[in-house]
Amino acid sequence: MSSHPHRVLIVDDHPIVREGLRALISQQPDLVVCGEAESVQDALELVESREPDIAVIDISLKDSDGLELIRRIRSMDSSIRMLVSSMHDESLYARRSLRAGALGFVSKENAARQIIDAIRRVLEGRIYLSQEMSEQLLSQMIRHEDEPDYRSVESLSDRELEVFRCIGRGLTTREIAARLNLSVKTVETYRQRIREKLALRNGAELARRASQWVLEET
Repeated sequence: MSSHPHRVLIVDDHPIVREGLRALISQQPDLVVCGEAESVQDALELVESREPDIAVIDISLKDSDGLELIRRIRSMDSSIRMLVSSMHDESLYARRSLRAGALGFVSKENAARQIIDAIRRVLEGRIYLSQEMSEQLLSQMIRHEDEPDYRSVESLSDRELEVFRCIGRGLTTREIAARLNLSVKTVETYRQRIREKLALRNGAELARRASQWVLEET
């Protein structure tokens, strides 16, 4: 074990969640919270100033998306370990999180029991997933099921999924563009791609499908 506690950065847009994580982590002699952030921009500033050993990151953040933050942290400093702790579906986001550069995924429903073990495993450079998710990924590898099912939400790219989630929350195209730092035209292109992938006939069907998906995710 290191002679100094490992420095943990918490990135979550819910103050109560950050408080809970801080309380759990602060009880561990080998871990210390070095900073908290609710947005991508705040997190990136703390990565530079606090030099964390690991960042615990939510998927949904105040100004953008946790997957985008993971990619940006990895490009800044590849030595920083990253763990996703999210309420979103592990079967949909775990593989995306690993591809982006994280080493683990913990459901918020199980975080109180699992987060410390997950942090320590990721700090060792090992992957942390639920047993069910690990078995699912292994099964897919054995059967060579790398491609997602056609017309399923899993067929969407990370950015398309991010736009889809914003649509489901009722954001307009302009609001999505401002939130994700994209042009209106680019968001419209993503909307069209999503409709094509999910075989939706128009914007109304897209809004209904996205709203229903968001409700099921929460």
